[in-house]
Amino acid sequence: MRNDSYLNKRLDYIWQKFFADVPVKNKVRIHFGKDARYRFGSIKLCYGDGSTQITINGRFRSEKYPKEIIDHTISHELVHYSQGFSTPGPRLSRYPHRGGVVDRELKKRGLVDLVSFYKSWVKGYVKSLR
Repeated sequence: MRNDSYLNKRLDYIWQKFFADVPVKNKVRIHFGKDARYRFGSIKLCYGDGSTQITINGRFRSEKYPKEIIDHTISHELVHYSQGFSTPGPRLSRYPHRGGVVDRELKKRGLVDLVSFYKSWVKGYVKSLR
């Protein structure tokens, strides 16, 4: 079983390797949340302490889910962060997903393999839920 320490290591690795140009504007925390069927991750600004919290689907604690899905989810949330969503700074756009901006940004950052893996894997995952 994976734990929050595992997520912190993946976040640090992905940030350093693919998002090194994105400044850390506040404290960013990551943890596993509750099990969800369709939501893989989320990012929010905690107004109490000004930190950003990334929550990863609790199902992904299990080793039966590929690490590429966790990496894709973390990267997806970091794209939002890099564009000002759930940060103390301004947003670059009004809508976080409009026009395929997330996939385009992931590909630009050299994560095309994760995007392809995700698109292929998620079809089978959704079918398994039926």
